Amino acid sequence: MARATTTRADILDSAVRLFAAHGFRGTSLQDIATDAGCSKASLLYHFTNKDAILTELLAPVGPEFAELEGRLAGLRGEEAARAAVTGLVDLSLRFRLQVKILLQDVDALINRPELPDADHIVERLTEALSGRSDAPEVRVWAWMAMLGIILTSAGECAIPEETLRAELTRGALRTLGLPTG
Repeated sequence: MARATTTRADILDSAVRLFAAHGFRGTSLQDIATDAGCSKASLLYHFTNKDAILTELLAPVGPEFAELEGRLAGLRGEEAARAAVTGLVDLSLRFRLQVKILLQDVDALINRPELPDADHIVERLTEALSGRSDAPEVRVWAWMAMLGIILTSAGECAIPEETLRAELTRGALRTLGLPTG
């Protein structure tokens, strides 16, 4: 049974890398099997189709965003904005390949059932990042910070993760007009 678990993990590892590099639609089951070092038949033993692989790769994203939303729910002002920045940076870096996959095939993937409702999560994050402010300029800054974190985390940058985390956080706080120290 240990080999089956390893093979499943190898398939998922190969799939997330290939989907991120070539897109969901641009990656075949054979590509994944070859990269994972198994036959297509072995891959199909573990996953019925390519969509099942993607479902498993995206499954943790929804609960993680729901947990972040719960942490942010009672916060206001600068406390909400800082917690939203930290939480979004953490999630964007933890799921950076999944973010890249979604950005490459956004039209086909954005409404998948294992993902949180995009409009809902964007609105909740914008509210928290803006410190619950209704001021138009603060809402614009919140959008800029959110998109900057997401797009940068999905990018191909050769920056150590701890540096990237620190600079994403610092940059988002600056964008929001908050002290960085």
